[in-house]
Amino acid sequence: MNDLPEIFDVVDLNDRVVDQQPRSLVHRLGLRHRAVHTLLFNTHGELFLQKRSHSKDLNPGLWDSSCSGHLHAGEAYEKAAWRELTEELGLAEPIPLRPVGKLAAGQETGNEFIWVYQGQCDGPFVLDPEEISEGRFLAITALEEELQAAPGRFSPAFVHLWSRLRHRFLLREAR
Repeated sequence: MNDLPEIFDVVDLNDRVVDQQPRSLVHRLGLRHRAVHTLLFNTHGELFLQKRSHSKDLNPGLWDSSCSGHLHAGEAYEKAAWRELTEELGLAEPIPLRPVGKLAAGQETGNEFIWVYQGQCDGPFVLDPEEISEGRFLAITALEEELQAAPGRFSPAFVHLWSRLRHRFLLREAR
């Protein structure tokens, strides 16, 4: 096990690296940093959601994107998305990812600049129990209903990114 602290790039308002600091300090001081979220849809158009492990320091036990994570210092967004797919969902074979949009760092994102990627995969997934307690595919209409009825069951970052990007997936489902 690696006992070295995770090091993040600290970025300015334009997402340019200005420093590097340990994860704990970045979160404690609310410094701007970088993250990725990936939304995986199956061949039926359903979105895979993960329920964050109860041992997570941020948003434990809440439903979230298919996978997500912070960028390591010096890491590119897309590379981080691939790394997270491997670490959290156990994907051994690469799948095509398409960038969907970028969210600005702010209160809703935990001061993270977030690139959101989309891919298609039916699984099977091998969920990392330290990261994820369970996962499920959900139709977009069912997701919309759950978000309306109980938004507190979802991570704040997911609620924010879905509210900003949902129109892209609603249009897709309507086709």
